Amino acid sequence: MRYVLSLLFVLGTVEAGVRVGTFEQEMRRVVTVADPDVRFPEGPIFEVTDSRGRRWSLRTGAVECRDGALLKVYTATEGLPYDDFTTIAAGENGVIWIGTHKGAIRFDGSTWEYRQGPRWLPDDDVRAIAVQPNGNAWFATAKGVGLIERRPMTLVEKAKFFEDEIDRRHRRTQYGYVLDVRLKRPGDASEWTQHDSDNDGLWTGMYGAGECFAYAATGDPMAKKRATAAFEALRFLGTVTQGGPHPAPPGFVARAVLPTSGPDPNKSDSRQRDERKRREDGLWKTISPRWPVSADGKWYWKTDTSSDELDGHFFFYALYYDFVASTQAEKRAVREHVSSIADHLIDHNFRLVDHDGQPTRWGVFNPESLNRDPNWWSERSLNSLSILAYLKVAEHITGSTKYRDAYRNLIDRHSYDANVLIPKTNAGPGSGNQSDDEMAIMGFYNLVRYETDPVLLSKYTLAFSNYWTMERPELNPLFNFLYAGVNSGTHFSDAFGTRDLSPKGEWLEESLDTLKRYPLDRVSWRLTNSHRKDIVPLQRYKREGESTGLGYRNNGKVLPIDERLVDKWNHDPWQLDQGRDGTELADGASFLLPYYLGLYHKFIQE
Repeated sequence: MRYVLSLLFVLGTVEAGVRVGTFEQEMRRVVTVADPDVRFPEGPIFEVTDSRGRRWSLRTGAVECRDGALLKVYTATEGLPYDDFTTIAAGENGVIWIGTHKGAIRFDGSTWEYRQGPRWLPDDDVRAIAVQPNGNAWFATAKGVGLIERRPMTLVEKAKFFEDEIDRRHRRTQYGYVLDVRLKRPGDASEWTQHDSDNDGLWTGMYGAGECFAYAATGDPMAKKRATAAFEALRFLGTVTQGGPHPAPPGFVARAVLPTSGPDPNKSDSRQRDERKRREDGLWKTISPRWPVSADGKWYWKTDTSSDELDGHFFFYALYYDFVASTQAEKRAVREHVSSIADHLIDHNFRLVDHDGQPTRWGVFNPESLNRDPNWWSERSLNSLSILAYLKVAEHITGSTKYRDAYRNLIDRHSYDANVLIPKTNAGPGSGNQSDDEMAIMGFYNLVRYETDPVLLSKYTLAFSNYWTMERPELNPLFNFLYAGVNSGTHFSDAFGTRDLSPKGEWLEESLDTLKRYPLDRVSWRLTNSHRKDIVPLQRYKREGESTGLGYRNNGKVLPIDERLVDKWNHDPWQLDQGRDGTELADGASFLLPYYLGLYHKFIQE
């Protein structure tokens, strides 16, 4: 019997509101044979008495618990994930484990946890379970023995784990762009290769933002060092585009860079690919070369930079300037770089213009397009929000009235403030594009932080409240903390009265639970949930062209983070079947940013 991959995973409950101490972590360990002290039961087991004397029974479509004269019946309505049962075992402190032909289920009396796929088990066909007094659970499966081990951990320790992993594997080039890596063999992290992406600036910006919050919250000099390195990496994306055979206008930032000592990326980004993309997208930008060479001949830089890149850049620059840059030289470097990008946008009629003299596919923010071109109606609200946030950040960092005047012009003459009032043009929770959600919420955070006009601020906080309401079921700590960080204590008044826009409900508990359950195993294992009994299909009208494979639990929330694959916060939490073949290893930056953000705003107290 063989078991082939290790996994770490976090469990726990909130202690005293925002105070978080040590909690239980689940970790899948590599084993070749079962511990000699572990004895699997002979034959199928369908009834068991737990450590509290309660009798548990497996029935068709239900789990029954008899506690003296009291009988409780748990079905999919109460959260039972699946019911093709094979066995049951008692665990620690009244916990039970249930085996099925498609995974294992842990139930502590209030929370159901579903363990399926190579992230957790050698095989989904669970034939027997044995649980040790310390909570370690052993599984006899069709393809060998597996162990899920429980260990104590704090969020501080978890953050250090991810930062060490990023420093070890996930920094690409001498500038340290943070990105996932590709594994030579599924689940084996001993050998990996790095690669570029369309969004090196966005992902490195969000990683750097987390380190800015870390420095602001803890004063850790290593956090400052990491944040400063992220700034230099993003600044290089602006300087590398200047000069060379195909220079971009000043202020243009590249998507990514690759060393010219490696393969020529233009051979794969071919004109044939552009033509194929153009058939799918009538506004697709055809540009050659897509990867020009830098002035010093050492780098290829990627063109056609999008609005999500700029969202990540400006989100980071504001935090770096406020929290990290302390010397005059450091602040001057930020001012000069931010001015260069903002000037580019103003000088090119609020468009990001490439080396060919034409705007990039998504870098369009001008009124003629957003307010009057039907090709851009769906981007009107988000791109209006983005450009206002860029200009507000530029004004804050530089103090120049140039950016304030441009900002007011878009509002006073082109009603961009009204555009922002409805920033998510879709059919409510579960619809739309999660990448757009990530961009919008980062933009709102800085826009609300820096706005001083009470009328505009009232509009922005209301729009942010409406947006966040649609994101609530996604259990997203980044979105929750960004919203609560600026909208807590705000109000909106109109003819119908005054509304408190502070976050309500269990947003804090849900955010902390997500951070605790965020898997330390970042391998892209396949996870399937579409067969589950506790799933409600997403209404067909919510997603054009997508009518199957989307859903949420019958409590109205998406699946917990440990039961789906999460790389970045632009992933789709409503997709029931996710993941790949185990040959990609994501970084942990999407944990670090909300964690340090929560520390900074004191939502988390360790």
